Amino acid sequence: MTWLSILLPVYNVAPYLEECLASVIEQLPSGGGVQVLVLDDCSTDGSWQLMQQLDQRWPGRLQLLRHARNGGLSAARNTMIDAATGDYLWFLDSDDKLLPGAIAGLQAIVRQHAPDVVLCDFQVWREQVRLKHRLRGEGHRRSFDGPARQLVQDRGRLLAGMLMTGELHAWSKVSRRWLWQGLRFPVGRYFEDMATMPLMALRAHSFFYEPRPWVAYRQRGSSILATMTTPKALDQSAALLPLAQALQGGPELQQDGLRLALAHQAARCLTGAMRHVCQSNIAEPPPSVLAERLRQNFLASSPLTPQELERAYLRRGWWLRRRKFLRWFHATPAP
Repeated sequence: MTWLSILLPVYNVAPYLEECLASVIEQLPSGGGVQVLVLDDCSTDGSWQLMQQLDQRWPGRLQLLRHARNGGLSAARNTMIDAATGDYLWFLDSDDKLLPGAIAGLQAIVRQHAPDVVLCDFQVWREQVRLKHRLRGEGHRRSFDGPARQLVQDRGRLLAGMLMTGELHAWSKVSRRWLWQGLRFPVGRYFEDMATMPLMALRAHSFFYEPRPWVAYRQRGSSILATMTTPKALDQSAALLPLAQALQGGPELQQDGLRLALAHQAARCLTGAMRHVCQSNIAEPPPSVLAERLRQNFLASSPLTPQELERAYLRRGWWLRRRKFLRWFHATPAP
């Protein structure tokens, strides 16, 4: 019985791949039951050859796949979802790694509680850790704002806890494979995790949050947020639109906590996208047109109006959040 499938997409990560795979292989249970899928998305740096070498080092432990043409992260994950046989799916980026005890901790939770979704914390992984990184708490980042170490049957609470932290990445959430029936990552889009993971959570009946870091997230200068472009800004501002549409008419949106969390995350998306528009030299489309599009995406994503969100911030004493939101919502980019 395969109870877990770990899905690792690979694209030009040769310097990091061996360490990532070793962190998984070293934790595999002696009794088996874990499928490790590794898919090369047409790498050009020798990652495919390294995958073959590592497969020989760990015979029978890896299942190698390869795309005929480059399709991007979403396409790679979608192919592996189709090939997975485990009851649970765990997406892991191939430049990150699992921390010791992660698989054993997950297995214990699955055996005792059998939740639809398991959430874990993470640590930011830097080559050089400085004092400012420690002060930021990068050694232990929370991925969820809600009840811990208990089985909860409330998808509205699950969504609110994910949205309030803004940690919507796929690798901090282990989900049952049946939750992905008819659901896939959007190909050719940025911020694909933000657009997809809440939709998966909306299907879940139960969840369990383990507040321990199970994943080391490698901080790289080439990340999406570090290299923002206009297409990325547009995708960021629109990432929550599918969730907002899926929630319409449902009972979950009656929960005040979820309404605030969704509005707050929509405001964060607006802020990140608007900052790029106002601080970059953009010729086409006109910055004013682009800024208005970002505002419209916020209004379509948020269950609260700007005025309602502003008042919600004030009631909670979130003065800085209110100030930042108002600044960027009303920002006027230079022509």
